[in-house]
Amino acid sequence: MNNAFTATFSLPGDDTLLRLGLDRLGALAICPPAEQAHLDRAIRALGPGTVITLAESVADGVALYRRWLALRERDPAACGIWYNLGVRLHASDDSTGAAQAFAQALALKPDLWPAAIARGMALETAGQAEAALAVWRQALPPAEERVRLHNQIARVLEQQGKVAEAVEELRASLLIAPDQPDVQQHLIHNRQRLAEWPPLALDIPGIDQGTALLHCGPLACLALTDDPQVQSAVAADWIARKLPVPGTQLAAAGYGHARLRIGYLSADFCRHAMAFLITEVLEQHDRGRFEVYGYCASPEDGSAEQRRLRAALDTYVPIGALSDEAAARHIRADEIDILIDLNGLTRGARLGVLRWRPAPVQLTYLGFVGPVPLPELDGFLCDEVTVPAWYEAAYIPRPVRIAGCFQANDGRVPSLPEVTRESEGLPATGFVFACAAHHYKITAEVFSDWCAIATAVEGSVLWLAQDTAEGQQALTRRWRAAGLDPARLIFAARVAPDRYRARLALADLFLDTFPYNAGTVASDALRMGLPLLTRIGQSFASRMAASLLTAVDQTEGITTTRADYVARAIQIAQDPSLHARLQGHLQTGAWQRGLGDSRDFTRRLEETLVEAHSSRQGQRSPSRGSTI
Repeated sequence: MNNAFTATFSLPGDDTLLRLGLDRLGALAICPPAEQAHLDRAIRALGPGTVITLAESVADGVALYRRWLALRERDPAACGIWYNLGVRLHASDDSTGAAQAFAQALALKPDLWPAAIARGMALETAGQAEAALAVWRQALPPAEERVRLHNQIARVLEQQGKVAEAVEELRASLLIAPDQPDVQQHLIHNRQRLAEWPPLALDIPGIDQGTALLHCGPLACLALTDDPQVQSAVAADWIARKLPVPGTQLAAAGYGHARLRIGYLSADFCRHAMAFLITEVLEQHDRGRFEVYGYCASPEDGSAEQRRLRAALDTYVPIGALSDEAAARHIRADEIDILIDLNGLTRGARLGVLRWRPAPVQLTYLGFVGPVPLPELDGFLCDEVTVPAWYEAAYIPRPVRIAGCFQANDGRVPSLPEVTRESEGLPATGFVFACAAHHYKITAEVFSDWCAIATAVEGSVLWLAQDTAEGQQALTRRWRAAGLDPARLIFAARVAPDRYRARLALADLFLDTFPYNAGTVASDALRMGLPLLTRIGQSFASRMAASLLTAVDQTEGITTTRADYVARAIQIAQDPSLHARLQGHLQTGAWQRGLGDSRDFTRRLEETLVEAHSSRQGQRSPSRGSTI
């Protein structure tokens, strides 16, 4: 799911004034270059209140409008010419000039709301987001345009991290027009981030909780329910609205390459959690059996992680500037045997590429831990714990299981800074419960359980990651309402990856979230010798921490009910010998043996891919219950 809000304005064209009935249209068809004297005569000959709109190119239009203004600046139609000049300047990437032109139009006609909207767009493009917001907030368009304006403001506020303000704009938009699934999705997810529980209780006429759940978006849904069938329905609704079927299938039946060509498709080949997990696997692929391609839609962040990942590929192909069709045709021309999408329904995903089916086998893996019901996908990679046989029927596409744990990891020993409890703002003594999850994963039930645990364990603290300021305030209010001292609720600032890992070792027990477990963070905690307590459910997202604990042979950290979760946390905190045993097991190399052996994981992944390819070619069926 692309979580960036995409409800934006299309800049109205030169005929806007006619459509709004603000001026009569006198179309002056001039095809520059024209003789200047002839052009001047034609402009002077126009009747009062008429505007010119026709020119063959953007540059010609700019010149034409500027000449008109030089000759007839006192004409009542000047506001329209300034507006149209702004449109042409914006089209020529002169956003500063466009903003100035729209300002001139507004000075002549303050109620010309299209100019206010357009000026805000030009200011945003010029990097002046605050100025854009100020202009938009002063505009007074009719109801339909007001909806779009609220959405535009919300999009910019989200980008600025002003989540609470974005929520107010989204609500205002839905109160005018409730039937906006995208706006509902962003409102619900932002409510999760602000700890506004229950997030589906929108209190907006025309939107009941069933409708809100359907439109909550795939990512938000993982933290709302552990029912994979509900998650699949939400994802299918999103796909139906966002990813039209192109009507063309590109892939050949097979290519017969001596080495299988594996293509990895991702928007996260940069300094991103997914890249931290997958890079060593790319390095470890057996080049005697596989050629490794990377199709990258990632931002250029210049990081060492990005450079290392690209170096791990045999062929690196940037596709960020390509359309879905062009990217798909490039993949088809490369004759990729197995295309592995690493995003699923997350930010920046290019699932539209897969709709063209550029490869005979298409799988999704790692980026999204829920159903991705895209018909062009042949399967998603998982394991026996995350998707056991009895839940298999709830998933589309069908599960393709890797032997052992599903999660790739980088087994290299990191270089970690020295940290202490004092340096990280923790008390020198007392039991430290920790959770480094984003706040949208924290539910009312989970936080209530954490309060119960802290109440029972005297002197303990709960150490959470910082997120939105409003979310932290909401959690603190609920903590205080449970009778707990706010000094025992500590929020850790976001820091560089190495320091984040190092400070995990300062805690005593990682308390996992439910129904959306920790994934990469859970693996990091176990790697740093921090015992983890999770609660297992039905969905992949609610079972992935259990898979990690199984891989490190510490299933004592897996619970099945809220009561068991609370009781086990209290038991571990109050029994020093039990805690020492759990911690000691991890500190003797359990992570390195069970999750950190990337060479072993890569061989297991490769066998799964070979089986999937063979099954597609009709040679033999995948083992472990997989279906392609």
